[in-house]
Amino acid sequence: MFQFDPYAPEVDADPFPYYKVLRDEQPCFWSPQADMWILSRYADIVTAGQDALTYSSASGNLMTELPGRAGATLGTTDAPRHDRLRGLIQHAFMKRNLESLSEPIRDIARDLAQSLREREQFDFVSEFSSKFTVRVLIAALGLPTGAEATVDETTVRNNAVMMVQSDPVTRTKGPQHLAAYAWMQDYAAGVIAQRRANPRNDLISHFSTAEIDGDKLDEREVLLTTTTLIMAGIESLGGFMAMFALNMADQVDARRACVANPALLPDAVEESLRFNTSAQRFRRRLMKDVTLHGQTMKTGDFVCLAYGSGNRDERQYPNPDVYDLTRKPRGHLGFGGGVHACLGTAIARLSVKIAFDEFHKAIPEYQRVHEQLSWMPSSTFRSPLRLDLVLQR
Repeated sequence: MFQFDPYAPEVDADPFPYYKVLRDEQPCFWSPQADMWILSRYADIVTAGQDALTYSSASGNLMTELPGRAGATLGTTDAPRHDRLRGLIQHAFMKRNLESLSEPIRDIARDLAQSLREREQFDFVSEFSSKFTVRVLIAALGLPTGAEATVDETTVRNNAVMMVQSDPVTRTKGPQHLAAYAWMQDYAAGVIAQRRANPRNDLISHFSTAEIDGDKLDEREVLLTTTTLIMAGIESLGGFMAMFALNMADQVDARRACVANPALLPDAVEESLRFNTSAQRFRRRLMKDVTLHGQTMKTGDFVCLAYGSGNRDERQYPNPDVYDLTRKPRGHLGFGGGVHACLGTAIARLSVKIAFDEFHKAIPEYQRVHEQLSWMPSSTFRSPLRLDLVLQR
């Protein structure tokens, strides 16, 4: 009997055969392990993402939600509160000129790549993508550095990654995940206090002061927005960078094309977001009964939107299991979709493009160590815990 358990290690390792069965045979599937419905076809996921009146985010959007987030962050609210939050947060993003980050991002990537170019082998996750993403978040958000910093980069990253994980046995957030979440809120509160006392041209300063027609984010909204952005920025960007490096290592012709012509990197980024995104599954809650593919989902039921499956739906993308650098996959779900599409897409695309431009200048030829990968235990995100690369001279 077919089962789909989003907490199972074998699903973390390779969800795509499961997605294929779901799409072809049970596109509206009840998973008792997840205690929710699974929607796996592209068209159904897009429809649900655009219908917030039916598929609500106000009960939380992570497959296993952290306490206190629902109803207070951009991803866990519905209109009209969502529209208010998005307007205020977009206002902060607009004030923070992202193009001004291009050179700092390039400097970070260049320094890290150059430090690895003489190595024979290294772990891309711990020695490049993890360090890169935290340093980019420091520059963009305004996280403290130097004498201001009370904790190191590794501690910030480890807590951010722990927040998005789940216990595969209990299928819940365990004490270690909740402790990481509490730590991150305390850390964010301290950063917010610093920026209010000493505002700068960074996102946290702008969140604290963003105002439209006299309306501002309240204290809880500023705190949880900052906490979520640190978590999502580190994990979403770091996870996708690891997945992109995995794709580049496996797709040798595509990588060599990007090395020879870096102008192809944006196309490679989009195809990687479709082919192997780190953002795999997010949930919604039904506000009314919905009948789909012969199944009736009841009011109050949770529904999983399996973005990773929608991106491999042959009804939308021909030969979806083939990585095609020329595909230009319009409408992919690598950053989610609908009203809750990721707000940080511009900085993510910019960061990955610059990072791999510099990485490939320093290290044009590499292959991965073909040992079994260990995957992060998360019902929502998917990325390798390590990615060992061997340099080829």
